[in-house]
Amino acid sequence: MTQHVAIAPAPGNTPSAADTSSSAVMGFNCQSCVRKKIKCDRTLPVCSSCRKGKLECMFQAPQPRKRKRVQVEDISKRLARYERILEANGLLPAAAEPPSLSKDSRMKEQAADPISILPEQSGPAKAGKLVSTNGGSRYIDSVLLLPAGDGDLCELSDSSSEYGDTEYGTPEEPQSTTGSLGFLAGETVQLAMFGSQQRLADSHPSPDDAVTLWDTYIQNVEALCKVLHIPTTAKMIERVSRTPSSASKEDDCLLFSIYYFSVFAMPEADCLRAFNVQKDVLIAKYRGAFLQALVNASWLKTTSLRVLQAYVLFLVAARSQLDPHTFWSLTGIATRLAQRMGLHRDGENLGLPPFEIQMRRRLFWQLLPLDTYAGQVSGTGISIAPESWDTKKPLNINDDQIYPGMEEQPEEQKGATEMMFSLARIELSNFYAKTGVKLKGASVSFKNSDEIEKLIDDVEGSIEAKYLRYCDILNPLHVLTIGVVRSAANVVRLRNRMTPLMEQTVNDQERRELCALAQKILETDSTIYRNASLKKFQWQVKNFFLWDALLCILFSFTKAGFYKCEELDRAWDMVKEVYSNHEDVLGKKRALYAMICDVTLKAWHVSPPRQDAPEPPFISRLRSQPKRKARRQKDTTSDVDSSKEEVEDLSTFESLFGNVEGPAWDLNNNTVARPSDWMFWDQFYGDTNLY
Repeated sequence: MTQHVAIAPAPGNTPSAADTSSSAVMGFNCQSCVRKKIKCDRTLPVCSSCRKGKLECMFQAPQPRKRKRVQVEDISKRLARYERILEANGLLPAAAEPPSLSKDSRMKEQAADPISILPEQSGPAKAGKLVSTNGGSRYIDSVLLLPAGDGDLCELSDSSSEYGDTEYGTPEEPQSTTGSLGFLAGETVQLAMFGSQQRLADSHPSPDDAVTLWDTYIQNVEALCKVLHIPTTAKMIERVSRTPSSASKEDDCLLFSIYYFSVFAMPEADCLRAFNVQKDVLIAKYRGAFLQALVNASWLKTTSLRVLQAYVLFLVAARSQLDPHTFWSLTGIATRLAQRMGLHRDGENLGLPPFEIQMRRRLFWQLLPLDTYAGQVSGTGISIAPESWDTKKPLNINDDQIYPGMEEQPEEQKGATEMMFSLARIELSNFYAKTGVKLKGASVSFKNSDEIEKLIDDVEGSIEAKYLRYCDILNPLHVLTIGVVRSAANVVRLRNRMTPLMEQTVNDQERRELCALAQKILETDSTIYRNASLKKFQWQVKNFFLWDALLCILFSFTKAGFYKCEELDRAWDMVKEVYSNHEDVLGKKRALYAMICDVTLKAWHVSPPRQDAPEPPFISRLRSQPKRKARRQKDTTSDVDSSKEEVEDLSTFESLFGNVEGPAWDLNNNTVARPSDWMFWDQFYGDTNLY
């Protein structure tokens, strides 16, 4: 209904402020203000906006809102709908059709019921589905499966067939055949995005060299990285070594990854003797060929398990050559590829054959600790949450117990097998999850000191009962497994008992107990290096540098009268052997290693060994380093500059480890680290006046 109001008066006859204040006010806006979407003061006869704009001000009451009719649902229909909801969620057994509701009526109700859009299912949520074709596989989560059917893999896959295969370009040398062990940061991703496909038939080694590299891989690598099935891979290598042109793109990826890893795991002298070529040259050659093979296989969208096997092996070898952040990014790619293939879902739940189940489990449990390690060294935390996967451990079996096409599940052995080292690491990984770790977006509660001690005893006892009690001390793999497990358990105990030392409340007896535990760790490390049969595993052992045990010993040197003469000499002999085994510490530029070197020099200055002997080579080398000379000059001339340098070192600590919260179990370095621990060592080092 329209309410007519008198036309606004002329500007000269504008009402005064007093008149305006006494004007009536409407309960709704005028039409001009509604059209212009501005605020209306609703005054009569003319609102202030229309008065200023010299517009016709007209008020029109809005139309009343229509009331929604209350829907009254029949009780029988409501009951039937509630029963279907309970059945769909597995909370009520499926029942017969209610007699009061016909089939046609129920179908009409389902069409109008938004809950009935999803397919009905009884029982718990089902696992996804693995679709396979042409040797590749892709996992589809259950929530993505449509009611119409499983569909075609070609509609779901991003394989190269969708976009057309890229033809090989002109044969070129894939990468430079010269270079150092250093890995160019981002080289892999750059090639994957911008590289062109090139033939690799000419890059394969001769048949004799291929056999030598394969034998080296079996002896030095396979026992520690159980990713491949040796009998199957051996047949492929024998075929391709004779006819390189017969290799598929997936074959090339796996072969050049094996060749690269084999050279990496060889001592320099052995490489020169076997191939008459410098190790650095062969490393660069096979690394370049492997990266080119990834490009040829379109690895960023691959569904091939063989390509992912090759990539994971490459990451295991390259982790010591990459900066932490680059390594974390490249490991993240492997994690995403594994999730795309459904490796985070156990093969039994997906209905896969027994052989494929075991191979998928092996690969997943090699990638899981690798992702953990990458998250810790980069300070980003773990990206694979424990609740996001259900893949079981691989069985404790040898390779001759499984083969492609087998129909029956293999019988698990009791005792030591080829899988022993890998399974022991898995036990340690489970222990790591129990101690608590910060995840991306979630965290679990941390255990207290007594609980961690109990968990240490439990996991060590479990590994002892399952594997170590069956070990043969003449078998190098068994000896290494015993040493790693013993050392890992003692490292966690040492880290768990350091609280009094951090709080400066430790007494001499407690300090001696800590030092005794630290000496056990260093003695185990030295024993492994002294064992000639374990020399082939040193590529892995060198990642076990146990810096906290060494620092515990070095800081104890600074306490006057703590060590007796004989104890002091023996302790320095142990430190000397540690430096002899881990020469990389002297050459690396990490702030942590620089701090260890500085503390070693200061400890030598305060408490040198009592025996008359020339200065050991590692001390002379530490003194001769130019950076350390300049640092000592700064210490004598300017305390401010020294403090600034310590702050820079601390920032480096935080950039590497500062975001890791809670106990962080490193499966490769066998350490547990907290940010407070790193800061404690750095501050303890800075506050200790040893000169």
